[in-house]
Amino acid sequence: MKNIVLLNGSSHPRLAQRISESLGVELCSCKLGKFSNQETNVEIKDSVREKHVYIIQSGCGRVNDNLIELLILIQACRMGSARRITVVTPLFPYSRQSEKSQRKRLPQHQIGSEIMNSLAQTAGEASNPLPQGTFAQSFMGMTAGESGYRQWCARAGTLVANLLQAAGADHLIAMDLHDPQYQGFFQIPVDLIYAEPCIIQWIRSEIPNWRQAVVVSPDAGGAKRATSICNKLNLDFALIHKEDVGSTKESMGLVGEVSDRPVIILDDMIDSGSTIGLASEILKRHGATEIYAIAVHGVFSGPALEIISRSPVTAVACTNTVPQEDFRKRCDKLKTIDIAPMLGEIIRRTFYGESVTQLFVYDEAM
Repeated sequence: MKNIVLLNGSSHPRLAQRISESLGVELCSCKLGKFSNQETNVEIKDSVREKHVYIIQSGCGRVNDNLIELLILIQACRMGSARRITVVTPLFPYSRQSEKSQRKRLPQHQIGSEIMNSLAQTAGEASNPLPQGTFAQSFMGMTAGESGYRQWCARAGTLVANLLQAAGADHLIAMDLHDPQYQGFFQIPVDLIYAEPCIIQWIRSEIPNWRQAVVVSPDAGGAKRATSICNKLNLDFALIHKEDVGSTKESMGLVGEVSDRPVIILDDMIDSGSTIGLASEILKRHGATEIYAIAVHGVFSGPALEIISRSPVTAVACTNTVPQEDFRKRCDKLKTIDIAPMLGEIIRRTFYGESVTQLFVYDEAM
């Protein structure tokens, strides 16, 4: 491949190296660091003039530093007369911060203490009703004393979209946006790609009795993602949802039958671990034999790993859009789905002007 340059930021060098190996293209020499006053310093050692540059930077770890570094990398390539600049963000930064989603996010210490108490009660009293406490209500945006959704939440994801375009990006490749609405905030081409083919392959190879499994969406927002995999694998579907328990209270309920069957929880992101913790608790009480959780982005902030370790989940599989090595050392239940070969193929197809959509056409004969 001629006239292509691969650049990687500081967020996920191992993923960039794996993509480089799958393409057979060496990573461009680049010096990344900080000055003594903590300002970001970027120096690209090789020429990018009249070349198609792909910058690989995930929105994880030190998100703010990595975002500024990405913007400076884009600007450096633009000043270096790059012909085209494509930003590859496996995890798009600030994609969770839409106005609607922020009302559901709680402080980490509150999430940790309340979900731990819930799991502890489950272990000691299997006959307890489904969770209806402060945490369950907060998890669904029904915090005590809250009259409705906050009117003045900033749209940080929209701001990030504008910053990427102002820096000089010509094209964006992002995987499984938490809020797909952000795709419409760009005036440059956006290729929104999906980890679904890799997830299906992992289910087929790593879950022994997957043909008897029930795919579960932990909320109504993820139902489309879960049913898509159900249809491709010909599996049954179940949904965890909110239900009214009077005029002012809500609890979590299960629609579907999971008794004496393995279940696969599908979500786009595991951050605090609260969703997986509550969902696995409910499924266990309804008689599920084995509980597998699969997510595209494994962020695992705050007490997430401790929640997963104490939960009845058999295994949790996440793609490597976020570095997983340190997390796996701290929790034996974690598994990794490698998406580097798929990202490499997408880069190759966009470079040569080939169809990206064909990668997501499911072949039932596989």
